[in-house]
Amino acid sequence: MTDSHRGEPGTSGRHTAPAPPPASSGGAAGESGGHLVVVENYSVLHEGAPAPSLGPVTLRIAPGERVLLLGPSGSGKSTLLAALAGVLTSESADDGVQESGIIRLRGAHPSEARGTAGLMHQDPESQVVMATVGRDVAFGPENLGVDPAEIRRRIPASLEAVGLAGMDPDRSTGRLSGGQKQRVGLAGLLAMEPELLLLDEPTANLDPEGARDVVAAVDAVCRERGSALVVVEHRLEDWARMTERAVVLAPGGGILADGPVAEVLAEDSPMRPVLRKAGVWLPGETPDVRPRSGAAVQGADVVLRTVDLSVTRDPKRRWSIRRGESGRRAIQAGLNLEVRRGEALAIMGENGAGKSTLALTLAGLLEPLAGRVEAGMGPGRPGTAGNPGHRQTPGSTARSEPFHWRASDLIRRIGTVFQNPEHQFVTSTVAGELEHGPRLAGMPEEEVASIRDRLLAQLGLEDRAEQQPFTLSGGQKRRLSVASALAAAPGLLIVDEPTFGQDARTWAELAGLFNALLDEGVAVIAVTHDAAFADAIGARVLRLAATADAPQGGRP
Repeated sequence: MTDSHRGEPGTSGRHTAPAPPPASSGGAAGESGGHLVVVENYSVLHEGAPAPSLGPVTLRIAPGERVLLLGPSGSGKSTLLAALAGVLTSESADDGVQESGIIRLRGAHPSEARGTAGLMHQDPESQVVMATVGRDVAFGPENLGVDPAEIRRRIPASLEAVGLAGMDPDRSTGRLSGGQKQRVGLAGLLAMEPELLLLDEPTANLDPEGARDVVAAVDAVCRERGSALVVVEHRLEDWARMTERAVVLAPGGGILADGPVAEVLAEDSPMRPVLRKAGVWLPGETPDVRPRSGAAVQGADVVLRTVDLSVTRDPKRRWSIRRGESGRRAIQAGLNLEVRRGEALAIMGENGAGKSTLALTLAGLLEPLAGRVEAGMGPGRPGTAGNPGHRQTPGSTARSEPFHWRASDLIRRIGTVFQNPEHQFVTSTVAGELEHGPRLAGMPEEEVASIRDRLLAQLGLEDRAEQQPFTLSGGQKRRLSVASALAAAPGLLIVDEPTFGQDARTWAELAGLFNALLDEGVAVIAVTHDAAFADAIGARVLRLAATADAPQGGRP
């Protein structure tokens, strides 16, 4: 079961579904005792998973308390937030989720504590459920029965709180960037005015200034309303200053540390080496990464080139009354780029500037509005059987434009990792995801199995081979999406936010893997807000600014 639920009357979160009572009854241990949250020996097991995704965990949270929830990838942070929001299980007995222990919100099971908690998911797509921005922000309060006049007041106030004061409430949510959707989702959550805010990596898709704006907005809301907060984040510096307590989940279940943020994360804390070993992000530290061999790319073959390229988010239409024949607007125009074998290019910049749109256009998945994308590589990674060093000359034929390639050709030449990893899952198991690309590329079964096993080991997913991809943690989903794009051994890899959801250890492993690919001659184009990652892979930076035709509204 995924976490992309839609809100309904009587539910506890903005995008939620009702949940059955917990496996155990409360009794004396389950009494709230003045606490907002009571969790006792609580664990969760997903069907097909080799071990519980959470627990057993015991903790209490007081009204108005601000908690920074930390832990390595796969330790159950997102699962705990979903459980507190009452969206972990559905009414069906066949949801594949087994709960044990006690979980209480204001003395009741979270599914019965209507309107008490509001959850912002990791995935911005799952937060946005209505066709326009204003309707989306109003969705939660409407389901809670808030007076229409009060809802009309809350819409602009909530948009302003997240830095979108200038955004038209009638703007289509389908034309928002990932970062803008993240802000709109948070605005909808704030409009509900819940007693407990549950935020799962709320700034993961935001540029640094946008991230600081969101932290300030959440801080102001907590101060004004006395709301409690549980936030999961890897960007610790700003959140550490506005939270008061750090709870660190242990890799195999339980709690590794629990105390004041300043003490748990202090440089001289005796817990710091333990946290570092577990992969927990620590303020002021960047993990060591396997370096590149130093091989120069100057003079190497050009694998991708753009010629006066213009890109657009607008779907292609034959005719539009409002904008003339094409009805499409450029979000970036006049781009002339070259990427060579073994080179890394980081696409960075403001939210709404068109970074993801550009990446999808370079990958051959969106048609250019104007100009051309030319890819000058044969199928397969340099030096592999499918690509023994042969190169087409960019611009030599119309077939050099990726948008016109067949899918089987595209998957062997360009590997693409979407911003939302779930968008590229097509099978029912982790192993199946890694087998799909090589089979589509026509590789023999022996090679398919070899590639699958190698990537499972490289990205720490060996014990998850038979698990449903949608039940993985956010960080594990991201690593699987990267692995599946690599499985067909493409010569060019285009990735959107590759380090999203990673703990410090898996971040370093992922950066080291990219450096190894670059050493092999693979070219990498990465859309990222992670400057440390761009530096770790020695990327040349293309920084995009929002244009006049880019979506407006606060900081886009």
